[in-house]
Amino acid sequence: MTLQKANHIFFIGVAGTGMSALAQYCFGIGKKVSGSDRYFNEDEIHDTQQKLIDFGINCFAQNASGINENIDLIVISTAVEESNIEIQKARSLNIPIIKRSELLTFVSETKKTIAVGGTSGKSTTTAMIFDILEFAGLESSIISGAGLIRLQEKNLIGNAFIGNGDWLVIEADESDGSIVNYTPEIGLLLNIDKDHKEISELYSIFQTFKENSKQFIVNSNQIATNQFSQNKSQDFSVEDNKEVGFFATNFQQNGYSMQFNVNENPFNMQSIGEHNLENALAAVAVASQCGVDLQTCSKALENYKGIYRRNQILGKKNGIIVIDDYAHNPAKCAAAIKGVQPLSNKVVAWFQPHGYGPTKFLRNDFVEEISKALRPQDEIWMSEIFYAGGTAIKDISANDLINDLKNKNCNAFFVEDRKDLLENIKPHLQDNCVLLLMGARDPSLADFAKDIFN
Repeated sequence: MTLQKANHIFFIGVAGTGMSALAQYCFGIGKKVSGSDRYFNEDEIHDTQQKLIDFGINCFAQNASGINENIDLIVISTAVEESNIEIQKARSLNIPIIKRSELLTFVSETKKTIAVGGTSGKSTTTAMIFDILEFAGLESSIISGAGLIRLQEKNLIGNAFIGNGDWLVIEADESDGSIVNYTPEIGLLLNIDKDHKEISELYSIFQTFKENSKQFIVNSNQIATNQFSQNKSQDFSVEDNKEVGFFATNFQQNGYSMQFNVNENPFNMQSIGEHNLENALAAVAVASQCGVDLQTCSKALENYKGIYRRNQILGKKNGIIVIDDYAHNPAKCAAAIKGVQPLSNKVVAWFQPHGYGPTKFLRNDFVEEISKALRPQDEIWMSEIFYAGGTAIKDISANDLINDLKNKNCNAFFVEDRKDLLENIKPHLQDNCVLLLMGARDPSLADFAKDIFN
């Protein structure tokens, strides 16, 4: 099976961010596309489901009713288990089944692809690169793990766009090892931190990623990434480092906006935190290899509106700034906390871990990173681990992490059911305070954050 031969493609788990992006892209290049998701039902239309329907994609409940002999190809996410009724029906009909990453590999081979890799910042940097290339008139395409707010304002999911130009910007995922499948024109390595895999395993994966990339750009600031440098003149640094091609200086955070210089050229954008300075600098380094000058990069990023649930400011009410963030690993949670500290005298952070296995694997790292990020007046709250189904062993609780943080003299609190969070957290909020809500994988988190703000 090749992408060219597949006229009708069915996605099992189509509401997932990576899956919905590919579904939209395939529809955009002329394929007939349909899909199912366990969150879909006939009684209430899911928001993503409605947007997919509006786009032209047929949606079904995950009960095998949408699978028939007219389908040429089934695409599954890593979250779909072999026992799934739809996989069983597809096998009985001898329909080829491939993983999402395999389809993305097929798609990436049809364009000049920029693959964005690293533990943290992939979605944000992917969006920034796309915005710069679009502003420069290169009519690029994007397949991302998060919706761009400026695309969502057009009533799109926002994680995919098909342009007429040669360039395609994608997120390259190391968590399932699929990053080694891509052969991009430009490979970008943002950072390396323990997340889904041990560091030693990540080194091997990113080495293959480098070997498969025609051009390879790395973050010169991190020892772990710097060792993969292909050419210093392509690399970037958030310190005054004239050994690399792109370096940032004079960073300032003023409320919700930041200012900095890249190679002495002034930049001004609406964003929060030094980690987003690093993401912006990486995007500039990549865009420069596509022929975009620094002045154009600067003007493009002035218009950057951000992405869904990444440092997304829901507003300020009764003196409290509410921010919704997708942070879900130790480095991301710490960066999210530190990023909002300049906005207020106190940060009250809440986190819902996802997956019992990942939480157990990263327990010590979560405790270490979060404890270092918190100021004496800041607080960390957690609710119980999000369980998405399957055969997970429930041998750890979020309260275990909270007790570890208490042992490090942190202001740490556990509220098992997040429905009780607001009642418990209200006495801890004060004027000029940030309430930072963090978590991933749970599709109801965005609505939860909006409800908390309201």
